[in-house]
Amino acid sequence: MTVDSVAVGVVPSQRATVHASPPWLAPLVSLVEQHGTLYEWAASQPQPRALRGRAPVYVAPLPPDGPSVVVRHAWHGGLLSPLTQDVFRRPTRAPVEMANSRRLRDLGIPTTDVVGFALYDAAMGLARVDVVTRYVSDTADLGMVLAGLAPAIDCDAALAATLDLLALLARHRVLHPDLNVKNILLETPPGSAACAMVIDVDVVMIGATSVRRTMERNVARLVRSLRKWKHQFGCELAEQRIAAFATAALACTPAEAA
Repeated sequence: MTVDSVAVGVVPSQRATVHASPPWLAPLVSLVEQHGTLYEWAASQPQPRALRGRAPVYVAPLPPDGPSVVVRHAWHGGLLSPLTQDVFRRPTRAPVEMANSRRLRDLGIPTTDVVGFALYDAAMGLARVDVVTRYVSDTADLGMVLAGLAPAIDCDAALAATLDLLALLARHRVLHPDLNVKNILLETPPGSAACAMVIDVDVVMIGATSVRRTMERNVARLVRSLRKWKHQFGCELAEQRIAAFATAALACTPAEAA
């Protein structure tokens, strides 16, 4: 990400700093000025569908005539989350997520488009953060598909699209240490085949290892998630099918670049 590809605006009254692609900086700054935070603005808008992460995630169109965006407030996960809650060391992971999103898209790897984020001052020099991505309609994550909660998406088609995504990630040596069924988003545009997108890309590592090793590690992480999901939700995904999926993924590992 080049220096001039992200613009920065300061909102002194809210002790906030907004980072965004230049076309969207002014609208985001204005929303912080009017509503206090981007999350509070999005929460106040009529919602086209319910989205949830660790906390509710809101969808709203950017005024005056901008695209619909998803706004989420970042929270810690893990054992220490009751203590750390929603405060992070600066600059938080948001700049990395935005940079990785652009880099992956430049490589032709489907992922959501991070258009900006806002940092809000917290105690002891820490910060809270809202992240804004373009909304992608007609989507469901792989976990929802496997649990039968997205009947519009065929399970076989979803797994086939996931194989294509794994091959793309391996070809470009993109390792996702947290590749799980919730971090694979299936898009089903009307009249088109399902396409798998990778999300939560702030943790991805690009070029860290070989094509073969990238595929092996991504597949191993995803297979663990498939088994955990099957145990938790009792979805109809037999162990033989999981093993066959892993074998098929490894079999389509791209050749190493010369």
